[in-house]
Amino acid sequence: MKKTLIVIIVLVIIGAVVWRANVSTSPSTSSTSTTTSKVNEPAISSSQTTKISEKLSEYKNDELGFSVKYPTTWEKVESPTSVSLVVPTADEKEKNTVARIESKIDVNSGKCAFPPVASIKERNSITVKDLTFNMISISSTLQGKTYFNRMYSLQKGSICYYFTFSAITSSPASKGYTGTDAQKIGARNTALVDTADTQFKDMVKSFAFVVGPAGKDEATVSPKK
Repeated sequence: MKKTLIVIIVLVIIGAVVWRANVSTSPSTSSTSTTTSKVNEPAISSSQTTKISEKLSEYKNDELGFSVKYPTTWEKVESPTSVSLVVPTADEKEKNTVARIESKIDVNSGKCAFPPVASIKERNSITVKDLTFNMISISSTLQGKTYFNRMYSLQKGSICYYFTFSAITSSPASKGYTGTDAQKIGARNTALVDTADTQFKDMVKSFAFVVGPAGKDEATVSPKK
Protein backbone atom coordinates (compact mmCIF):
# COMPACT_ATOMS: atom_id res chain seq x y z
CA MET A 1 0.00 0.00 0.00
CA LYS A 2 2.82 2.39 0.89
CA LYS A 3 4.62 1.57 -2.37
CA THR A 4 1.49 2.33 -4.38
CA LEU A 5 1.01 5.67 -2.60
CA ILE A 6 4.65 6.63 -3.21
CA VAL A 7 4.30 5.83 -6.96
CA ILE A 8 1.17 7.99 -7.22
CA ILE A 9 2.87 10.92 -5.45
CA VAL A 10 5.90 10.67 -7.77
CA LEU A 11 3.65 10.63 -10.85
CA VAL A 12 1.76 13.70 -9.62
CA ILE A 13 5.02 15.59 -9.00
CA ILE A 14 6.36 14.69 -12.49
CA GLY A 15 3.09 15.81 -14.09
CA ALA A 16 3.20 19.13 -12.26
CA VAL A 17 6.80 19.75 -13.34
CA VAL A 18 6.00 18.98 -16.99
CA TRP A 19 2.91 21.25 -16.92
CA ARG A 20 4.87 24.18 -15.42
CA ALA A 21 7.60 23.74 -18.03
CA ASN A 22 5.06 23.89 -20.86
CA VAL A 23 3.34 26.96 -19.43
CA SER A 24 6.59 28.90 -18.95
CA THR A 25 7.91 27.96 -22.41
CA SER A 26 4.77 28.85 -24.38
CA PRO A 27 4.74 32.65 -23.78
CA SER A 28 8.47 32.83 -24.46
CA THR A 29 8.07 31.15 -27.84
CA SER A 30 5.16 33.39 -28.76
CA SER A 31 7.08 36.49 -27.71
CA THR A 32 10.11 35.46 -29.77
CA SER A 33 7.94 34.92 -32.83
CA THR A 34 6.29 38.32 -32.43
CA THR A 35 9.61 40.09 -31.96
CA THR A 36 11.12 38.42 -35.05
CA SER A 37 8.12 39.45 -37.13
CA LYS A 38 8.47 43.08 -36.07
CA VAL A 39 12.21 43.13 -36.77
CA ASN A 40 11.70 41.82 -40.30
CA GLU A 41 9.00 44.35 -41.19
CA PRO A 42 10.36 46.86 -43.75
CA ALA A 43 10.21 50.52 -42.78
CA ILE A 44 8.26 51.92 -45.73
CA SER A 45 7.10 55.52 -45.92
CA SER A 46 3.37 56.24 -45.93
CA SER A 47 2.31 55.93 -49.58
CA GLN A 48 -0.57 54.97 -51.81
CA THR A 49 -1.12 54.06 -55.44
CA THR A 50 -4.29 54.95 -57.31
CA LYS A 51 -5.21 53.59 -60.73
CA ILE A 52 -6.23 56.57 -62.86
CA SER A 53 -7.00 54.64 -66.04
CA GLU A 54 -6.02 51.43 -67.82
CA LYS A 55 -2.81 53.17 -68.88
CA LEU A 56 -1.82 55.29 -65.87
CA SER A 57 -1.54 55.01 -62.10
CA GLU A 58 -0.62 57.69 -59.56
CA TYR A 59 1.97 57.11 -56.86
CA LYS A 60 1.71 59.42 -53.86
CA ASN A 61 4.05 59.46 -50.87
CA ASP A 62 3.15 61.84 -48.03
CA GLU A 63 6.38 61.37 -46.07
CA LEU A 64 8.68 61.89 -49.06
CA GLY A 65 6.42 64.73 -50.21
CA PHE A 66 5.69 64.00 -53.87
CA SER A 67 3.41 62.31 -56.37
CA VAL A 68 3.93 61.10 -59.95
CA LYS A 69 1.89 59.43 -62.66
CA TYR A 70 3.39 56.37 -64.33
CA PRO A 71 2.30 53.51 -66.66
CA THR A 72 0.13 51.02 -64.78
CA THR A 73 2.11 48.07 -66.15
CA TRP A 74 5.30 49.19 -64.38
CA GLU A 75 6.05 47.21 -61.22
CA LYS A 76 6.54 49.28 -58.06
CA VAL A 77 9.19 48.51 -55.44
CA GLU A 78 9.51 50.84 -52.42
CA SER A 79 12.17 51.64 -49.84
CA PRO A 80 12.12 54.28 -47.06
CA THR A 81 13.75 56.94 -49.30
CA SER A 82 12.95 55.83 -52.85
CA VAL A 83 10.58 54.10 -55.22
CA SER A 84 11.65 51.95 -58.19
CA LEU A 85 9.42 51.22 -61.17
CA VAL A 86 10.50 48.19 -63.18
CA VAL A 87 9.40 48.16 -66.82
CA PRO A 88 8.21 44.75 -68.10
CA THR A 89 10.13 43.63 -71.23
CA ALA A 90 9.17 39.96 -71.69
CA ASP A 91 7.12 39.31 -74.82
CA GLU A 92 6.12 35.81 -75.92
CA LYS A 93 5.38 36.97 -79.47
CA GLU A 94 8.45 39.10 -80.19
CA LYS A 95 11.99 38.32 -79.05
CA ASN A 96 14.29 40.93 -77.55
CA THR A 97 17.57 40.96 -75.67
CA VAL A 98 16.71 43.68 -73.16
CA ALA A 99 18.13 42.72 -69.75
CA ARG A 100 16.42 45.41 -67.66
CA ILE A 101 14.63 48.76 -67.88
CA GLU A 102 13.96 50.64 -64.66
CA SER A 103 12.93 54.08 -63.42
CA LYS A 104 13.72 55.27 -59.91
CA ILE A 105 13.04 58.29 -57.73
CA ASP A 106 15.41 58.93 -54.81
CA VAL A 107 14.88 61.57 -52.14
CA ASN A 108 18.14 62.64 -50.50
CA SER A 109 19.20 65.33 -48.08
CA GLY A 110 21.79 67.71 -49.47
CA LYS A 111 22.76 69.50 -52.67
CA CYS A 112 21.90 67.90 -56.01
CA ALA A 113 24.99 66.71 -57.89
CA PHE A 114 25.12 64.28 -60.80
CA PRO A 115 27.78 61.56 -60.58
CA PRO A 116 31.08 62.42 -62.33
CA VAL A 117 31.19 60.75 -65.76
CA ALA A 118 33.74 60.87 -68.57
CA SER A 119 31.28 61.25 -71.43
CA ILE A 120 27.84 62.89 -71.35
CA LYS A 121 25.58 62.28 -74.33
CA GLU A 122 23.17 65.13 -73.60
CA ARG A 123 22.75 67.89 -71.03
CA ASN A 124 19.88 70.34 -70.65
CA SER A 125 17.03 71.38 -68.37
CA ILE A 126 13.26 71.43 -68.56
CA THR A 127 10.73 73.65 -66.81
CA VAL A 128 7.41 72.22 -65.65
CA LYS A 129 5.11 74.89 -64.23
CA ASP A 130 7.41 76.63 -61.75
CA LEU A 131 9.85 73.71 -61.33
CA THR A 132 13.19 73.38 -63.13
CA PHE A 133 14.72 69.94 -63.66
CA ASN A 134 18.35 69.56 -64.71
CA MET A 135 19.08 66.57 -66.96
CA ILE A 136 22.00 64.53 -68.30
CA SER A 137 22.03 61.33 -70.36
CA ILE A 138 24.83 58.79 -70.69
CA SER A 139 25.30 55.91 -73.13
CA SER A 140 28.09 53.34 -73.29
CA THR A 141 28.74 49.88 -74.73
CA LEU A 142 30.86 47.28 -72.99
CA GLN A 143 31.34 43.58 -73.75
CA GLY A 144 28.29 43.30 -75.98
CA LYS A 145 25.99 45.25 -73.63
CA THR A 146 24.66 48.77 -74.07
CA TYR A 147 24.00 50.88 -70.98
CA PHE A 148 21.78 53.95 -71.23
CA ASN A 149 20.99 56.30 -68.34
CA ARG A 150 18.96 59.48 -68.18
CA MET A 151 18.97 61.46 -64.93
CA TYR A 152 16.96 64.45 -63.76
CA SER A 153 17.47 66.37 -60.53
CA LEU A 154 15.25 68.82 -58.68
CA GLN A 155 16.35 70.86 -55.67
CA LYS A 156 13.87 72.00 -53.05
CA GLY A 157 15.51 73.64 -50.06
CA SER A 158 17.90 71.13 -48.52
CA ILE A 159 16.28 68.15 -50.27
CA CYS A 160 17.24 66.75 -53.70
CA TYR A 161 14.90 64.66 -55.82
CA TYR A 162 16.71 62.37 -58.28
CA PHE A 163 14.95 60.72 -61.20
CA THR A 164 16.90 57.95 -62.93
CA PHE A 165 16.07 55.94 -66.05
CA SER A 166 18.36 53.00 -66.79
CA ALA A 167 18.29 50.43 -69.57
CA ILE A 168 20.61 47.49 -70.23
CA THR A 169 20.44 45.64 -73.55
CA SER A 170 22.58 42.85 -74.96
CA SER A 171 23.50 42.91 -78.64
CA PRO A 172 21.62 40.23 -80.65
CA ALA A 173 24.98 38.90 -81.92
CA SER A 174 26.14 38.22 -78.35
CA LYS A 175 23.10 35.96 -77.96
CA GLY A 176 23.78 34.09 -81.20
CA TYR A 177 21.32 35.91 -83.48
CA THR A 178 22.38 36.79 -87.03
CA GLY A 179 20.96 38.22 -90.25
CA THR A 180 17.30 39.22 -90.33
CA ASP A 181 16.64 37.92 -86.81
CA ALA A 182 19.39 40.12 -85.40
CA GLN A 183 18.02 43.17 -87.24
CA LYS A 184 14.48 42.58 -85.98
CA ILE A 185 15.61 42.04 -82.39
CA GLY A 186 17.83 45.13 -82.54
CA ALA A 187 14.88 47.21 -83.73
CA ARG A 188 12.70 45.71 -81.01
CA ASN A 189 15.28 46.60 -78.35
CA THR A 190 15.44 50.20 -79.56
CA ALA A 191 11.64 50.51 -79.61
CA LEU A 192 11.29 49.17 -76.05
CA VAL A 193 13.93 51.50 -74.63
CA ASP A 194 12.72 54.57 -76.56
CA THR A 195 9.08 53.99 -75.51
CA ALA A 196 10.02 53.53 -71.85
CA ASP A 197 12.30 56.59 -72.00
CA THR A 198 9.44 58.72 -73.33
CA GLN A 199 7.14 57.42 -70.59
CA PHE A 200 9.82 58.22 -68.03
CA LYS A 201 10.03 61.82 -69.28
CA ASP A 202 6.24 62.10 -68.99
CA MET A 203 6.45 60.74 -65.43
CA VAL A 204 8.99 63.42 -64.50
CA LYS A 205 6.75 66.11 -66.01
CA SER A 206 3.84 64.83 -63.86
CA PHE A 207 5.83 65.34 -60.65
CA ALA A 208 4.11 67.40 -57.95
CA PHE A 209 4.85 68.21 -54.33
CA VAL A 210 2.30 66.98 -51.80
CA VAL A 211 1.71 67.81 -48.15
CA GLY A 212 0.73 65.00 -45.82
CA PRO A 213 -1.92 65.27 -43.09
CA ALA A 214 -0.90 67.59 -40.26
CA GLY A 215 -0.29 66.16 -36.79
CA LYS A 216 -1.91 67.40 -33.60
CA ASP A 217 -0.72 70.63 -32.04
CA GLU A 218 1.20 69.47 -28.97
CA ALA A 219 0.29 72.68 -27.11
CA THR A 220 -3.38 71.64 -27.18
CA VAL A 221 -2.87 68.03 -26.14
CA SER A 222 -3.45 67.38 -22.43
CA PRO A 223 -0.69 65.30 -20.85
CA LYS A 224 -1.69 61.94 -19.43
CA LYS A 225 -1.91 61.77 -15.65
